This record gives sequence, C-alpha cells and structure tokens, in this order.
Amino acid sequence: MDYFTTTSKASRRAVDCVIVGVYERGKLGAGAADIDAASKGAIKRHIKNGDISGHFGHCFVLTDVAGVRATRVAIVGLGKAGSFDLTKYRRALAAALNAISRSKTRQILNCLTLENTNGAGSYYLARHTAQTVGDVLYRFTEMKSGKTPPAMPLKKVGLAIAKPGDAAKSMRGAEHGSAIVSGMSLAKDLGNLPANVCTPSYLARTAQKLAREHKNLQTRVLNETEMKRLGMHSLLSVTAGTKEAARLIVMQYKGKPGQKPVVLVGKGVTFDSGGISLKPGPAMDEMKFDMCGAAGVIGTIAAVAGLKLPINVNVVVPAVENLPSGRATKPGDIVKSMSGQTIEILNTDAEGRLILCDALTYSRRFKPDTIIDVATLTGACVVALGHHRTAVMSNNDDLSKSIVAAGVSSDDCGWPMPLGEEWATQLKSNFADMANVGGRDGGAITAGCFLGKFTDGMNWAHLDIAGTAWKSGKQKGATGRPVPMLTEFLLARCGALP
Repeated sequence: MDYFTTTSKASRRAVDCVIVGVYERGKLGAGAADIDAASKGAIKRHIKNGDISGHFGHCFVLTDVAGVRATRVAIVGLGKAGSFDLTKYRRALAAALNAISRSKTRQILNCLTLENTNGAGSYYLARHTAQTVGDVLYRFTEMKSGKTPPAMPLKKVGLAIAKPGDAAKSMRGAEHGSAIVSGMSLAKDLGNLPANVCTPSYLARTAQKLAREHKNLQTRVLNETEMKRLGMHSLLSVTAGTKEAARLIVMQYKGKPGQKPVVLVGKGVTFDSGGISLKPGPAMDEMKFDMCGAAGVIGTIAAVAGLKLPINVNVVVPAVENLPSGRATKPGDIVKSMSGQTIEILNTDAEGRLILCDALTYSRRFKPDTIIDVATLTGACVVALGHHRTAVMSNNDDLSKSIVAAGVSSDDCGWPMPLGEEWATQLKSNFADMANVGGRDGGAITAGCFLGKFTDGMNWAHLDIAGTAWKSGKQKGATGRPVPMLTEFLLARCGALP
C-alpha cells in the first residue's frame, strides 16, 4: 500500500473516495464542512432528510457530488463531539472502508485524521490508518478452491494533514503501521491455516523463509534428538502422543551489536486435543489457534526485521502437537524439565506451560535483558477478561507498566494481573517439585506462577492471549494480536518512536 500526505481541501482532491465524518446533532467534521461548502449544502440536506447520521459507525456514501472532485464521498458518524478517541477513530475508519469495500476504489483520501482524537498525534493517526486498512482488506482465501469475491483494489491512501510540518511524522507512522500490518497478516495466516497444514515443521519452514528474506535475521531449528540431549523432557512429554515431530525454532534478529536481546517466547501448539485429558468436541476445531502465541512472536520479529530497528530481538518457539494415543503422557506422570525441576502432570490439557518452561530455560543462554512469553494459555483468562484484553503478568512492575502502556498506544490493550506466593502454593505436589495445575480458582494466575518458577533472576513478563488471539462465530479467525502491542513495546525500547 502506498501512502501520501496532503494539505489539500477534501473537495479539491481527485480520488476515488474521500472519507469525512459528522458528529451527533449535525456537527460537521473538518473534511465534511469543506465538502458541504463546496457542494452548497449537500451534506446538511442529507442530514436533514435522514440519510446521513452522526450516530457512531453509521455510514452513507454519496456519488458525483457537485463541486467535489472525488468520485465518492463516504460520510461516517463519529458519535458525540469530544468523545472521539483513537479507538473510535479506527472503528469509524473501518466502517467507511467496509461501506466502499465492494467498489472499485483504488485511491482514497482519509480526512478523519483532521479530527480531534483526544491527543493522538499525526504519527499514531497515520499508523492506525495503515493498521485499519490492513485489517479491513485482509482475506484468508488460501484454502478456497473456487472463485473468491473480488477485494477492493485499493492501492493508495492519502492522509489529510493540517500543516506541512506533520508530513514527516505521518509518513513515519504509515511506515511503521505497514510493517505491523505485514507482521499481523503473517500471524493471521499462520493461525488460520488448518492443523494438517500448519504443523510444527511448517512453522519451522516459515521461520527459515523469513531468515532468507532478511539478511539481519537468522533461524535455527532444533529437532527432538537435540531437545532430548538438552533435557527438555517437559516439552517432549507433550508431543509423545503424536507422529508429528516437535521443533524448537530459534530466531535471532541483530540490529544493535553488543546489546543484550529482548527474547520473545511463543507457545506453538499447532493443535491441542487436550491429550489424554481430552477436550469436549464442540469448538475443538478452534484449537488450531493454540499456536497463536508462536504466530504472534514470529509476526513481531518479521515487523522488526522489516523496519531494521536498532535492537536485538530473539524469538524462541516450542512447536508441538498435543494428541492422545497409546504413547501419550498420562495424568499422574512425572517429568523432569530442562531446569532440573520435576513436574507432576495432573492434566495433559495444561500443556502450554509444559513446553514454555523448557523454552524459557533454554532462553537463558542468550542472557536476555528482558524475556516475554506469549501464549493462548488458559480458559480462565477468558473468564476473567473476556475477549477484549490480554492478561499481563510480570515479576517486574516497570516492565508490566511499559507493556500495558504499549497496549494503550497500539490500541491492542492489556490488563495487569497479579502473581504471588498465595497462588503459587496451589501448585504443590506430594510427588514432584510442582504440579502443572493448581485447581480452578485463579487458573490464569496459577499458570503464570508456574512459569515464574522457571524465570528466577530474569526480567520476565507473561502475556496470556487466550481471549484475544482469535474470534469465534461468523467472524472466526485469528486477530494477529499481540503483534501491535509487542512492536510498540520494541519501538519504544529502541527509541524509534517520534
């Protein structure tokens, strides 16, 4: 997608569509006011007759408006004046784009960037424009055999700015947003692929392909023999019941020699049946999304490499399938982790933590400045936070705050949750150093406490994305989260934000 900035009036730009907004009670946004003046009151007339509404998200498209050079004018409702913020900006822009999505629009001018969004500057408005355009245009058609509905052939997006001095920040925002879109699209594709295609080996090949595309990115893939030699018996216990071999994917982006890396560890269970502790049948197909943590960190490092950021980032992905068979791990089995600690496996459906603990231990060899694991870890997290926010747990309050702040700026929000000995005691075992589950109460937190037992002395955070990694129902599909949050965190970390 190509982006450009302009100080031209909305009525004077010859594009396929110009997007403007109106507020409740008939108040016109900046772009709408110009269109209305140029067309001698066309917008106000349509407001009066009820075609156009300031109700948030309502969209009406005018064509061949007299005095306006654009072929179409999409007028979207912005709700109450004064309450229009960055989240509503993205939703309003998405509504306008969806309204024209079946047209042959190739070039648009977005004038919503001229509205007051409670402090969001030109950089973030441009970046969120790119992300919203990417979200609306994204289609997963790889597995379709017939003809698919034609997508809007959008190629060029204009960003209306108030003054020429805003151009540089806007273009930087569009550049960063485009890289995030690329990373999110990769994460969505990986999540949406069926488990018979997106296997541990497929994830490994994807990581290797990325390394070939970016000179500053290296990928190494460890097989089960190498993992066994390292003592990763907790990880290997999960993959015991399947014929698909596990893989440990290690990616290293080197953007600043000599700097300690940020390590991102992503849960890569390409299909989770629950193992012997078999899941219920309904919606089990959605367990192909149990590798969205892996997809998210791979998408993030792809964005970082694409932007050539001055930072060192490593990605570690334990990739497995969790299936039942005569060889599968059984409830009550005890395994030794790479750290030397023993684990009593009370529930084979609590497998994500079993692969992550060995991946976290492996990551110590990089002497990371910061380590963040990302996982669709617990249904309890969905009960606690719904499908709106990612749970953020950390042994460092400053790290937790910086991740949560990155979520706010990126509109990929998280919510801090506690860790503590009062929850960790639920993991006590009569027969091993710990159990892999601690009961229903505080299940998301006890899962975090389990991982915390393998991160002593590390600056560590845990993101539970079980509620945010994919959508169910008619909109079923991977969301690409938390690529925006993680990329924002890394942009801030290396001083790449304006």
